[in-house]
Amino acid sequence: MPRLDDPSAAALEEAASVFASLRPRLFGIAYRMLGSAAEAEDIVQEAWLRWQTYDRDTVRDPPAFLATTTTRLAINVLQSARARRETYVGPWLPEPVDTSADPALGAETGEALEFAILVLMEKLTPTERAAYVLREAFHYPYEQIAGIVQATEDNARQLVSRARKRVATQGRETVRPTEQRRMLTAFLKAARKGDLSALEEVLAADVVSYSDGGGAVRAAKIPVSGRTTVAKFVKAFAPTFWTGAELTWVEANGGPAVLASRDGSPFVLVAISADSAGIEQVMWVMNPAKLARIATARPVRPT
Repeated sequence: MPRLDDPSAAALEEAASVFASLRPRLFGIAYRMLGSAAEAEDIVQEAWLRWQTYDRDTVRDPPAFLATTTTRLAINVLQSARARRETYVGPWLPEPVDTSADPALGAETGEALEFAILVLMEKLTPTERAAYVLREAFHYPYEQIAGIVQATEDNARQLVSRARKRVATQGRETVRPTEQRRMLTAFLKAARKGDLSALEEVLAADVVSYSDGGGAVRAAKIPVSGRTTVAKFVKAFAPTFWTGAELTWVEANGGPAVLASRDGSPFVLVAISADSAGIEQVMWVMNPAKLARIATARPVRPT
């Protein structure tokens, strides 16, 4: 064991302090790129190991070095994740994270964090996704983005521009969180009763329902689309799905969501994306592996 006055021990302590101060941002970058808190934690841990063993005397800008390391590690993981998701059973949804106090995501804004945006970001190449996250969520200058993704500054601008166009939601403006919560409340009330007309009233005409069971639990293996079809789909499983369910409001990925548990075990997180036309997307996260983290979230008090 090194002595407390050992220069190497002091250097490592300083390295740990620097890393700890940057860790929230590094996790925020990795999570937005991967949509998985578990994978993001692994990336951050690998970045720490590299920082710990690197010749830090040669690093002029630790935040830039660690952001670059984290982003490039996440790009590598994304390249393999794309192949895994092609064989994923049913629709893939992000792993929800508690943002009630934004303790770990390290963003100046909530950009590139919402469920609907993370799903749309699946269309992007790993490099486009990296450039988009760095620019939209963390406001990195194009010159720095270029260095991180190993491109020219002009190419970095093109990457962000293409990503914005592919992620664009046809100019629709999402509703405020209070209105989103009101719509989700109305949807769940109608869903638990199996009230077809009430469901149709809150759903937009082109609504899409995504159920992510990951093959671990029974869930719809394809998206369900259209107001009437989604309403009938939700009504069909109402008699059994909600039996014994206890609902808890949480803040997931920057918006209101509901975690449903039975006998103390969470079995689904329900989140929505909505605009003035009604609920555009209903997202059912049912994969047990994706519910473990959000299950420890603090309940959100009614507003």
